[in-house]
Amino acid sequence: MTYEYEGKTEKEAIEMAANDLGLERDQFDVEILETQKKSIFNKGYVKIRIHTLDGNTGSSPEREENHSKLVADPLPQGEFEQKLIEFITNIIEKMGYDVKVSVTYREERKLGIKLDSSYSSILIGRKGKNLDALQLLANIYAGRLGHEEVRVILDTENYRIRREESLVRLAYTTADKVRSSRNSILLEPMNPFERRLIHTTLNDIPDVDTKSEGEGVYKQVRVLYKGVR
Repeated sequence: MTYEYEGKTEKEAIEMAANDLGLERDQFDVEILETQKKSIFNKGYVKIRIHTLDGNTGSSPEREENHSKLVADPLPQGEFEQKLIEFITNIIEKMGYDVKVSVTYREERKLGIKLDSSYSSILIGRKGKNLDALQLLANIYAGRLGHEEVRVILDTENYRIRREESLVRLAYTTADKVRSSRNSILLEPMNPFERRLIHTTLNDIPDVDTKSEGEGVYKQVRVLYKGVR
């Protein structure tokens, strides 16, 4: 099986993978997918892909728990999951699109749901707005079922991961432009999670600042040059 991880260095990414999967270093192979060297303009990062060997997944209870978060039983467990999946399926089918809904992971207060459809691009929508809307409805319905504490995460075609990686790159690229121009740049409207990702990514860069502007759910992040004090 394969998994992807990202760290500031190759060593950090490998250690993160080993701890998360509960494996020794000789139990998996590492493939370097992307490397951005550290410079005065960015912090740098390394993205790797882990290939587990001979089905190794670790054996201790803690390791099994970590692994179960990554590989979940796709079938609904219990009445709550069954009703939630039926609700999501019915909404999308009433929109006129085929879909197969399954569980991708279960964590404390978080449930990952995967949408398999030949109309995935439509379900995602521009900048993920359709997917966000479906996710909002799913969370409202989860609350009505008495599970307000559970955050439901909808994804299709690994859009969430691809979007997150794209935003991290955008954050660093924008910071470089701001530092070169000594000006500010206003980014596209984003949902709260995406804005928080931009803020967090650039938080440790001393001469760059960020702030949210606008009203409603989809606000914009302004990246500003503030100089070194």
